[in-house]
This record gives sequence, C-alpha cells and structure tokens, in this order.
Amino acid sequence: MGFTDLRSLAYPWDTLGDVRATAAAHPGGMVDLSVGTPVDPTPAVVRDALAGAADAPGYPLTYGTPALREAVAGWFARRRGVPDLDPAGVMPTVGSKELVGLLPSLLRLGPGDVVVHPEIAYPTYDVGARLAGATPLPADDVAAWAGRDDVRMVWVNSPSNPTGAVADVEHLRSVVTAAREVGAVVVGDECYAELPWDPRWVGPDGSSRVPSLLDPRVNGGSHDGLLVAYSLSKQSNLAGYRAAFVAGDPALVGDLVATRKHLGMIVPSPVQAAMVAALGDADHVAAQRERYRRRREALLPALRAAGFAVDDSEAGLYLWVRPQDDAAGPTTSRDLARWFAERGVLVGPGEFYGAAGARHVRVALTAGDDAVARAVARITGA
Repeated sequence: MGFTDLRSLAYPWDTLGDVRATAAAHPGGMVDLSVGTPVDPTPAVVRDALAGAADAPGYPLTYGTPALREAVAGWFARRRGVPDLDPAGVMPTVGSKELVGLLPSLLRLGPGDVVVHPEIAYPTYDVGARLAGATPLPADDVAAWAGRDDVRMVWVNSPSNPTGAVADVEHLRSVVTAAREVGAVVVGDECYAELPWDPRWVGPDGSSRVPSLLDPRVNGGSHDGLLVAYSLSKQSNLAGYRAAFVAGDPALVGDLVATRKHLGMIVPSPVQAAMVAALGDADHVAAQRERYRRRREALLPALRAAGFAVDDSEAGLYLWVRPQDDAAGPTTSRDLARWFAERGVLVGPGEFYGAAGARHVRVALTAGDDAVARAVARITGA
C-alpha cells in the first residue's frame, strides 16, 4: 500500500466534530481533556537557551551538535539507567511523531515487510507502516510474531499511549531476543518515561524507574538493532519547539542521518541549544511532574466515584477509563465520549487506538488546575 492509499484514512480527531460540539455547548464551556497538548509554561531555563542561540545564520547539523548528542547520552545515564549510550548513536528529530510516521520508510521497508506494533496503540505506528508499503501487525504477545522472517520492525511503547501501561525488563528482553533472532529492528517509543505514577516505577528520590529498551538488563549490553524515540514535549512543555531525538545503534542512526541530509530534515540550531538546556535541568521536570500528579489525584477519585474503572495508567499523561460494570453504561467508546461531552468534558474515544480500545476513553491530565477542578465537579455531579 502506497502513500496515495492514506488519503482514505481519516485523521481520528477530525471525526470527533459532533462530540466536540456537544461539549462546547455546555453552559460553563468545554474542558478539553482529549489530547496531550501541554498547557503549562515552557521553563525559563529553556527559553533563555533558545534566545541565546537565536543568532543562527548558518544551516544546523542534521546529526545534531556534539553538545546535544553528549547531553542526550548523559541524560540516559543519569535518568534512564543506560550508562553506555554512544553519542554517535544520537540524532535530533522534528518532534517524535515525524520519526514514528517515517521510520519504516527511512529504513527502506516496503511490500512484504511486517511492522509489529501494540494492539492498543498510537495510530501513527500503523500509518507509518502503510506509508512505506509494509504490513502493520497489531500484536502484544511476542509468540504471535516470533520466528517470522518477514518481521522487519517491532514497536514497543512504554509507558503506553493511551493506556499508561509499563513494560517490565523481562518483557522488553523477550522482545529484543525474538527480534534479533529474525533480524528485526526494535524501536522503543518512551516519550512518557519521566512521568511514572505507580510506586513500582518510582525511585526513592522520586525519579523514574521505567526501564528503557537501551538498559543493559534488557539488551545484554549491546544496542545493535535497537532505537529509542524520545520527546521533550511532555517532560519539558516543548511541544511547540518540536524537540525530540532518536538514540541507540550508531549504525542505524548513521544511516538515518545520511538519508535525512538528502531530505533536509533538520532541527533548528536554537532548538538544539534549548534541548541541551532542558536535558541538563532536572528541577523543571520534577516541577512539571508535580503539576500532573496534582491533576491526576483530582481526576482519579472523581472518575471512580462516578462509576468508572481506571485500567493500567501506571505512568504518562492519561487515564484509561471504562465503565466499572462492563455490562452497564455506554456500549462503545464513542458513546462513552458522548457521556462526558454532555457534561462539558471532551475526552478521546479508545477506538482511535485500535479495536481493543473500543470500551475505553483516554482522559488527559493536560489542562490547567482550574479546568481540572471544573471537570471533577461535572463528572461527579457536585
């Protein structure tokens, strides 16, 4: 399937017009908990770095500045339990979504190749495979694809968007082992790793213990065939900067750099400088996590009091919500979204993330404290 076939695939959020209109008609206005767009200020340390690098008359480096690649490697060592990332295996990207959508094409996958992704998943995994002409395969069980020599890429999303589930070291190791046996590339989408909630994934100092695909416990000390995508949009409120990177196998990253040079896919120099500042400052990350913790602790009991169950949601920016009694209440995720919309709250139908999400909605924590308080009152009928 080629690019022209994608014209028939509606962008999921563009189909939500009727639900959005219902929510917007609420007398108190709409509270938007549907998308993961940060609403809090970009940290001053980052804005200052951007301004300081604003005199940038020359072309930036596709590979990223040496300072940025070193900063990413240092961040992995301090924050992700990855002590041995080679800076040569780092490249900035224009946000993480372009990488997710284009990676199968950039790695020259095509017809006959299979791209595995989670059963409940960010839809861009599927779209990126189709764009390359490859075949997407939703599968959570490694046994569903292990041993297949047509599998060329395997996506792992931990913490998950939309469910917030976290993959443990054992599961990640099983994915890496099976993929290496058939020569497939494994790509970890870890964009929510700095936002853990379940005590299992929070260290004594409050830092994240969410395991990375690049952790030596997962890969035996070798990054061969492995890549991790990461975005600063969530942890640092940099969605407007399009500040992200891919890291892992230097050979794979070098191949991506060579291709992207031809295509002009380059992160602007001032943004690269801002990324160095963001990666070097842990204080703003902790402050932002505290904001999300406060909003989560307001929404979680409200949803349960209103008769909903919250599944997974161990980390990340979302609550994965369904009726507490599966035999009662709205029968589809869109019906459930309408229930919230009638109360002036916009959420994301789980069907956007695959058939397995058809009984859930995704509730985002990305709204200001006042807006979250209004949503709580409406959900509980207070």
